[in-house]
Amino acid sequence: MAKMCVAIAAVLAVAALLQTSAAQTVHVVGDGLGWLVPPGGKIAYETWADMQTFVVGDVLVFDFTTGEQDVARVTKEAFGSCNSTSPIFLDTTGPFNYTLDAAGEYYFIGTMDTHCYLGQKLAINVSASAGPTPSPQAPTPTPPRGPRTYTVGDDLGWLVPPGGPIAYETWAYKKTFLVGDVLVFNFKNETQDVAVVTEAAYGTCNTTNTIAVYTTSPVKYNLIAAGEYFFTSTYSRHCIFGQKLAINVTASSSATPPSSTTTPTPSGSSAPSPTAGGPSAPIPESSAPARAVLGFSSTLLLIALAFVH
Repeated sequence: MAKMCVAIAAVLAVAALLQTSAAQTVHVVGDGLGWLVPPGGKIAYETWADMQTFVVGDVLVFDFTTGEQDVARVTKEAFGSCNSTSPIFLDTTGPFNYTLDAAGEYYFIGTMDTHCYLGQKLAINVSASAGPTPSPQAPTPTPPRGPRTYTVGDDLGWLVPPGGPIAYETWAYKKTFLVGDVLVFNFKNETQDVAVVTEAAYGTCNTTNTIAVYTTSPVKYNLIAAGEYFFTSTYSRHCIFGQKLAINVTASSSATPPSSTTTPTPSGSSAPSPTAGGPSAPIPESSAPARAVLGFSSTLLLIALAFVH
């Protein structure tokens, strides 16, 4: 009987271990941006959260410099008004790990100065389990619209952004670019420029062979054809540090974005057009640790069963 109890306890321990290992995912808030006042405002963390799935047992990592930032969990009302007077908890030492131990909504802000008002805030919804993947639904057609003018980076302008390439990725996220729209690049002359490049050059930050280079601000770039466009700067290391933008342009507001096309070459340039393709979604973390735990747990289970016999 004693042997049976030991075996049952071992099996339960294995089951709990498997459940924990399968459920837990570590989310570094903002990825490479970290936890700070984001360029472009609160959309940075809204964008990041939209690309995640949070499940009970997951861990949030707030990566920040102690003394320069902090993180507080607050109520929904405090989150909306950036009121940090009575937080649920406050941590001032970075990096800080927070385990999501229950399903529901979580709200986090930075309490220093005007950090929350400037966008250092995160709201997420945590599910009890990952659940089945919903079936994809056909997109709802949007009514036609006229040409729009987009100022790249908005108030940030066109420069080496704080926090790296996520600044312009965030700016472009959820924007719909149509043929006829105009991009405006605002920068300080002789300190920045705008280079139109191929997808390969964009990925490697190689600006030795550009499609076109514009050196006088503001640059107004007309999106004259559907396809993928890639922009960066020829100044030393600017691209590597995040001064780069990739967008996809569709023919009309009701059209489905093309999966393969080319970017038009600006007039006066004989360089080849970029090939299709653009920044992809972050690759999911490897499941190797979970497989390792599974192997170890299976061994433990076999030992427990053998012990009974």
